[in-house]
Amino acid sequence: MHLAAPRKNYPGAVGHPGHPVRGSALKPDATPAPDGLPQPQRFWAIVTTVIAVFLTVVGASVANVALPTIAADLGADPSAAVWIVNAYQVAILVSLLPLASLGDIVGYRRVYLAGLVLFSVASLACALSPSLPALVLARIAQGIGAAGVMSVNQALVRFIHPAHRLGYGIGITAVVIAVSAASGPAFASAILAVLSWPFLFAFGVPVGAVALVIGICALPQTPRASHRFDVASTALSALAFGAFIALIDTIGREGSALLIAAEFAVTTVSGVLLWRREVSLAAPLLPVDLLRIPVFALSIAVCASSFAAQMLALVALPFHFQAAGYSAVQIGLLMIPWPLATALLAPISGALSDRYPAGLLGLVGLIAFAAGLAALALLPERAAMIDIIWPMALAGAGFGLYQSPNNRTIQGSVPRARSGAASGMASMARLLGQTIGAALAAFLFSRLAGGGAIAALWLGAGFAVAGAIVSALRLTDSPQPKGTKA
Repeated sequence: MHLAAPRKNYPGAVGHPGHPVRGSALKPDATPAPDGLPQPQRFWAIVTTVIAVFLTVVGASVANVALPTIAADLGADPSAAVWIVNAYQVAILVSLLPLASLGDIVGYRRVYLAGLVLFSVASLACALSPSLPALVLARIAQGIGAAGVMSVNQALVRFIHPAHRLGYGIGITAVVIAVSAASGPAFASAILAVLSWPFLFAFGVPVGAVALVIGICALPQTPRASHRFDVASTALSALAFGAFIALIDTIGREGSALLIAAEFAVTTVSGVLLWRREVSLAAPLLPVDLLRIPVFALSIAVCASSFAAQMLALVALPFHFQAAGYSAVQIGLLMIPWPLATALLAPISGALSDRYPAGLLGLVGLIAFAAGLAALALLPERAAMIDIIWPMALAGAGFGLYQSPNNRTIQGSVPRARSGAASGMASMARLLGQTIGAALAAFLFSRLAGGGAIAALWLGAGFAVAGAIVSALRLTDSPQPKGTKA
């Protein structure tokens, strides 16, 4: 059963005569997957995706907390130790789109399971690393494994759940991503309180193995596309996105003007070459064909904007609370309402997205998110805990309300044969948003000293409002046909 696009009567929607998606045809002997998995296979497939997504998202943040400890233990310079974090992030970003394309070709299940294997093995290598270079190399491998999971996760969700339950299924993933991103530092702190830093990475070995075993038994087989893997586009994509991340990092650290200019030039030239190559391909690695679908492009923009806002807030809040006189333990407790509210709202909004337009849910959710961040920025210097808890919960609830409908629209607006590309693009938008948010927070902290945290919260609120406006643009499409779910 093919999932109907959210508004299939507007130009560019899947099923419309003018839809631009070309090529990427299923192999002649490939038969479309049934409408979701039967129980109990569906339950175990969900368990696998929950564990795998938790591992990969937490893997991006656990090392942050331990950087000083790791640097001291390995005798590394703190500035060099930052690459323990950067290596993981850059490896994910440069390999996401190639692995999403590979998933379309060889099957999402294969890429997902291979990613789990690599992530688990690399986690063991991280735990056993005797030096900083060894740890950085292991983190690169771990990042590529994580990209294998992230790149096709949403595509697999589309085959795990029936079409009429897709919003609910994506809501589960949204809960895991949001809660893992928000609670990662607290999780790492809890481990470091009783164990040494190698255990931050070692926990991924047995947990990843469990997810792998269940996944082998439960994850669905999916149709495969007939086009070949594009090596040239892969190289250009890696160069463009790698240079872009380096540029953002250099700007955030206030690097030299010459270095910024060089990185900007490499980003621009490689990006233009990549775009010109992709527009001529039937099944491009950078899904420019999907970006021609208005609702898809708008949803990707909403994703990037909202996660930039989230990262600005998550970086700023601990410093904001510390300035208010709260201890490290109290700060950890004050961070809990955000992921808790997100966890409560995301599955509800996922179910709502099967009945109401994502543009409306995104507008309401992101305005609530922005209001929560603004309320936090306006807190008095010695705010009481209750005055912090409610805006934290409001921000988390607003984020949870927007995310599931947005992800559902990203998947529901493209053909099944391009689900991998859509999934990879969604993960790319999320990670780029987080990277930009973190870099902007670092820039504000370096320029504004004591006022950096409040400025970051206000900027985060601005990004959330921008996301709400873009989300509302999805409501201006031609009227939704009766019975069509947005």
